[in-house]
Order: sequence, then structure tokens, then C-alpha cells
Amino acid sequence: MNHKLRMHNVNTDGGDRKTGHKDSCSGSDDTSNADWMGSLCPTLTSMPLKYLAVPGSHDSFSFWVDEKAPVGPDQKAVVKHLAVVFRLLAKKVMKKWSMTQNLTFKEQLEGGIRYFDLRVSSKPGEPGYEVYFIHGLFGHRVRDGLNEINTFLNSHSKEVVFLDFNHHYAMSIEHHMYLISMLQQIFGHKLCKCYSVEDITLDYLWENKYQVIVFYHHPLSEDHSHLWPGSNIPAPWANTTDAFKLIQFLETTLGERAKYGSFHVSQAILTPRVKTIARGLIKGLRNHLVERNLPTIMTWVEAQRPGVNGVNIITCDFVELVDFANTVIKLNKLLLPNHAIT
Repeated sequence: MNHKLRMHNVNTDGGDRKTGHKDSCSGSDDTSNADWMGSLCPTLTSMPLKYLAVPGSHDSFSFWVDEKAPVGPDQKAVVKHLAVVFRLLAKKVMKKWSMTQNLTFKEQLEGGIRYFDLRVSSKPGEPGYEVYFIHGLFGHRVRDGLNEINTFLNSHSKEVVFLDFNHHYAMSIEHHMYLISMLQQIFGHKLCKCYSVEDITLDYLWENKYQVIVFYHHPLSEDHSHLWPGSNIPAPWANTTDAFKLIQFLETTLGERAKYGSFHVSQAILTPRVKTIARGLIKGLRNHLVERNLPTIMTWVEAQRPGVNGVNIITCDFVELVDFANTVIKLNKLLLPNHAIT
């Protein structure tokens, strides 16, 4: 199946459940996915959330990076050295390969994205304990991003997000405590306490007014009831530039997910190598690697089924380039009684 790449913006009118969706069971229509979870059929809202298909974004925060700030501590010494030697030119190239999204958190949420891949860091030498998003270059303050997400949740009370803090750089215990306190301060009662994954349904979350599930890949998660250990959301990484090898990897890891009894992330992304960047230095990640492989990746996504042995969360780069969120959300129709659950 061939997919034409569509360079469109996600509708950002917010949507409202009262206006109705064309298909109330799928929770999706052609204009807005802002309330797709709240529009699902009772059959789906009573089902473990780990069996639903949920669209997510890779390096979700990378829609803006700071070319003026120093290169981040997530980079190797040689990259930092080159950035010093070539200065702004080097950072402009880094920006083309660090940005994996174009849409803000608000735009991603209104388009239906519900899983966010978050990497955070302090700025070495900066006083205080402020933390920032990072992917090669520093992004916005984490606080600003979380406030944007919370503003959306305040207006969409039945929508639930997964916040996956899976990489931490240059962070002391004090930085971690600052971030953990920030999460409590911003989301408060919306934070879902760590519980049995099998029992987490949308009905359960709505009943308890939970809207945020935070995964924190650090031992400190064990000391805080509202932080879920990273082991509850494995996200196997193919680490390849070959779309067909990626699909083989996704199929293999899906076949193994049942033994973990957890949420599961299928990272439908390609990872550039040094020679990939060298060949497409000026073009950047999107123009050199992502766009030409998206049709193959989307063909795989469309062929998936959620359910016991199926997909759960699927992440993608540049989620607006194709109808990614809608495609994933519509997979949930396969869980309805007139379709077999596999």
C-alpha cells in the first residue's frame, strides 16, 4: 500500500465531545482527535489500557532547540569539540538532526498524541536546579512543557497522557527531587499512583480523576507512589537506518511483549549513524531519512492489531507528515465485538 506524504498541520480547534465524532466507537474523526479517549465505546474504556492502540511521539519536545546554548551533556566529547570549533554552523547542522518533531505539545495533544518520550538535563554550570528537555541541543524548560500539557488536560478531562522520563543527564539527587516536586506541583491529583498494569483502564482512571501516568527511569521511582518504574513500559530500540530491519525488529519484540505484563512501546523510528549524517549533512533527519521511509513504516502501522498480543503505544518522528495519530487510533476498532482480538 502506498501512502502519499501529506505536509499538513494537525487541526488545533480543540474539538469537543458534545459536537460528536463521525465514529463514536473509534474515538476519531477527520477533523480533531482532541477528545478521542473520551469518545471511545464502553467496551474499550473497560479494557486494560495496555491493550489499546495509543499514538506517541519520539523525542516529543524537540520541536524547538536552542542553537545559542552549549551542546548538551548527552553528546560525546568529539561533538562538543566540533561545536566549539565550528560554532553556529555546527549547531545549525545539529539542529537539523536533533529535531524529530515540528508540533508543540499542545498541537500534538490536539492531534491525538498521548505518549511523550522525554529526555531531560540540567545545564552544567547554571545555578539552581532547573531542568530542560534535551536531544543534542537544549530545548525548553521542562516546567514550561509540563504546564502546556496540564493546560490541555484541564480542558479535556477524559484524556490521559503517558509521560516517559527515560533519560536523565547531568542531574544530581537535588535535580531529581526538584523535577519530582515539579510534577506533583503541576499535575497534583491528576497523577496516577503506581498500580497493577492489568487493572489500569480508562474507566479506572476516570473514576479516580487520574490523567497522567509518569514513568521515571531512575531508582527514585521506588520512593514515590506517583512514579512508575521504567520496567512498566519497555520501549525496545531497533537502532537501524533500514526500514525493513526496523519492521523485523518491531515484529520480534511484539511477539515477546506478553511475558513482561506491562505497557509496551513500539518505536517505529529510524536512527541515523555517523555516515548517515555525513551523507545528508545539510538535508537533516527529516529530508534525508524520515520522509522517504515513512510509507514503509506506515504500511506496517496500518497492518497492526491491538489486543493481548498486539501493539500498544506506537511512536513516530514528525507525527504530522502523515495521518499517523488517526491511523493508530482507528486500530482500536479491531477490539470491538465484531472483530477478533488477537
